[in-house]
Amino acid sequence: MLNPKTLAFVFPGQGSQFVGMGRELAQTSPAAQRIFAEADETLGFQLSTLCWEGPEEVLTDTVNAQPALLTCSIAALRALEEKLGEIKPALVAGHSMGEISALVAAGSLEFEDGLQLVRRRGEVMKAAGEKSPGGMAASLGLDAPVLIEACAEASAATGGRVQVANDNCPGQVVISGENAALEKAIELAKARGAKKVRKLPVSIASHSPLMESAAEEFARAVDAMPFIAPVPPVVGNIKALPLTDPNEIRAELPAQLISPVRWTESVRYMIGQGVTLFIELGSKDVLTTFFKRIDENVKGMAVGTPGEIEKLLSSSDA
Repeated sequence: MLNPKTLAFVFPGQGSQFVGMGRELAQTSPAAQRIFAEADETLGFQLSTLCWEGPEEVLTDTVNAQPALLTCSIAALRALEEKLGEIKPALVAGHSMGEISALVAAGSLEFEDGLQLVRRRGEVMKAAGEKSPGGMAASLGLDAPVLIEACAEASAATGGRVQVANDNCPGQVVISGENAALEKAIELAKARGAKKVRKLPVSIASHSPLMESAAEEFARAVDAMPFIAPVPPVVGNIKALPLTDPNEIRAELPAQLISPVRWTESVRYMIGQGVTLFIELGSKDVLTTFFKRIDENVKGMAVGTPGEIEKLLSSSDA
């Protein structure tokens, strides 16, 4: 059986959405089907149909992608609990928007409230992107400290703002900011030895100062939510330390929009607390690909389809 003391649940953020997400789960798990039905009722439109049938360009819109990812993650969690009973891992964490999925999983926030919150998060981020356009780029082959220096130099050279947005794992870091500063930072990253720097197909500079107006608006939505202390603790993106009470959570979620996601440090913190198995609940396996690059001694498993649930149940870890 799964050992809760060495187990962490993790939840993906934006970029993991795809047409067809969660469909197999809903077809085979009554618990997952109920989550999709709750999402449809809460949001007042057929999110389930959008997840399962698209169109892709509508699903990818941040105002839809964020609730879709939350729904798929919690559907996967409930489908797993249907097989194993309620599981309380040692820790939970989510990457960017996935932090709200983690809070729902830890009982800090009701699923319906979480849906409303991520929908609002998508709305304010989209509006901020229209007000302050920018971009993001993924760098391969350089670690975060080198890119922090490159971004600082690019900001000074252009008078614009660019910074590390996601420290995903050693050698895989995303930068974000105003377009001129971003282009300069890409140039400097290549000069410092990056194997590849690829601009992402987005017009929103997430986790950068360009999201300041979004953070202010989002804080109002966050303050209105009835959070309780999460059990187990949620490891936050900003400090890579546990969020243990509602006041910490209310400070974290808006600030996260303008702050780097310290994912490498978050995973290392969890490993330091004894975690050896990470289960990624939701669409795709983006986070699972990072774990071995952070620490080759830990294991990650993606659980987002009936087949992946069966694989977990039949493995030596379950």
